Amino acid sequence: MSDELDYDDELHPGEDLKEVKKKELGDLSVVVDDVHITYRVFGGKRGGTAGIKPSLVSRMLEAGRPKPPVTHVKAVRGVSFTARRGEAVAIVGHNGSGKSTLLRAVAGLLPPTSGTIYTASEPALLGVNAALMPKLTGERNIVVGGLALGLNYKEVQENVQNVADFAELGDFLYLPMNAYSSGMSSRLRFAISTITTPDILMIDEALGTGDAAFRAKSTERVEMVRENAGTIFFVSHSLAQVRKICTRALWLDQGKLVMDDDVEVVADAYEVFMRNRKKARSGGKVV
Repeated sequence: MSDELDYDDELHPGEDLKEVKKKELGDLSVVVDDVHITYRVFGGKRGGTAGIKPSLVSRMLEAGRPKPPVTHVKAVRGVSFTARRGEAVAIVGHNGSGKSTLLRAVAGLLPPTSGTIYTASEPALLGVNAALMPKLTGERNIVVGGLALGLNYKEVQENVQNVADFAELGDFLYLPMNAYSSGMSSRLRFAISTITTPDILMIDEALGTGDAAFRAKSTERVEMVRENAGTIFFVSHSLAQVRKICTRALWLDQGKLVMDDDVEVVADAYEVFMRNRKKARSGGKVV
């Protein structure tokens, strides 16, 4: 996927585009009310050499100098929406649009600068950068991850082999994580995060790893969460996966909510927008 196009509307080989089953929705699970998120980015420091501690005189001189400038970056601007149990909601937008920032805020990992977020239960965030401990074996990471999700030790032990089988680890289960490929690590993250069936599952670019068979298993696991009256949020650049998994989509651009509608309506509009954006950048005529 090129940075220019910044989205992918093709399925991987061996995958099909089945229609997402619509179901009767349940109670509200997430309420986002006029949320703003602003980052403060500090300017570069004056002088100094990497690895060398400045002297007392240098620090005294530095104390009298103006502080480096602070830039305020508005990542999310006044976003409001609600989600119900049984919904699978995609969040689409080009790089820097605020998708992952919004997801992390709903997951409780990033406090909003202003506005309010309500969730009916604690969300489970699954991302490509989910923490695993590289010096521990896959087995120990499963145990630690299961305990962190609230399972007791006996329940975790009962699930170790199921998680390993789902992640297709084989004999690597007893090897340290730093011996794993990136694909194996991603599969294990997904398997650990879905040991239990969370009420609110948040997926950030974590279903594009592995072969068609594993992606099919992952999609089935996501559908199971939704069928059990869970709520799913899915951030992805793949419109094909968005159409395959989700029933509704939110489109963010420059931190603002541009559209909130049925997944096909939003995906079609976003695809046209991105193609026109690419043509404009290449000097072509915008249609």
